[in-house]
Amino acid sequence: MTSRVTGTALTAGIAVALSVAAGAPALAQPQASDDNQATVSVLHAVPGLTVDVYAGDKELIPDFKPGTLTDPMKLDAGSYDIKIFKDGEGPGGTPAIEKTVDVPSGANATVVAHLNAQGEPALDAFVNDTSKVPAGKARLTVRHVAAAPAVDVRADGTPVFKNLENPKEAKGDVAAGTISADVVLAGTNTVAIGPAELDLGEGTNTVVYAWGSAEDKNLALKTQTLTGMHSAPDGVPAGESGQAAAHNESLPIGALSLGAVSALGAAGLLWRLRSSTR
Repeated sequence: MTSRVTGTALTAGIAVALSVAAGAPALAQPQASDDNQATVSVLHAVPGLTVDVYAGDKELIPDFKPGTLTDPMKLDAGSYDIKIFKDGEGPGGTPAIEKTVDVPSGANATVVAHLNAQGEPALDAFVNDTSKVPAGKARLTVRHVAAAPAVDVRADGTPVFKNLENPKEAKGDVAAGTISADVVLAGTNTVAIGPAELDLGEGTNTVVYAWGSAEDKNLALKTQTLTGMHSAPDGVPAGESGQAAAHNESLPIGALSLGAVSALGAAGLLWRLRSSTR
């Protein structure tokens, strides 16, 4: 593929990623400064393959290790040719993944290099929902990017997102607090990943990625926390005695699954990348 990186700020933008501590478990939440920029993070979710990431022929992220999530960076809107090589093989070698990424202005997104359901390398990008979260609540987003069949996601043993397929997502606003989450094969109690304890902070969006390969028995979870979505306390609807507010606080996570199910599918995918995967 001929390199056609169409924004010089891509290089500068991803170069920022080279200077930040990769794999930070919690991320700050910069906002795009103007309508011509987007905020982008990159997750490497292909097991067993350390890679170098190129935009065209320029190396952007060297020695990118599986399970690593970059800090968010600002990029100018545009189209970028992304090539991912096995560590040390680029740019003269054959890329493991090569895609053209359209970066729309004003978006906050995460680009994920991962395995598709058949175990082949893939590259997808997801919108990160940074809209306001009601007072006392947190947003939980789950993304299936593993070489595995459809799954259900449980919180404290209760299914909250059902039949989630690669590469889709589900999300919902829940009571802030700590939950024990696990991933089971859809329609069963067969645990594929977890359990893992998740601390869902008020006014945050905790994004959980299920990644790896079921066949290779290396399925894992990766979390990304986006902050700064608090609502004013007076935004909580309360009855005359305040009991409505108390009820909202105790609402179980399972009660929110309908809203989450409605979010399944294409709503979470920002860009399907336009070129074929090698």
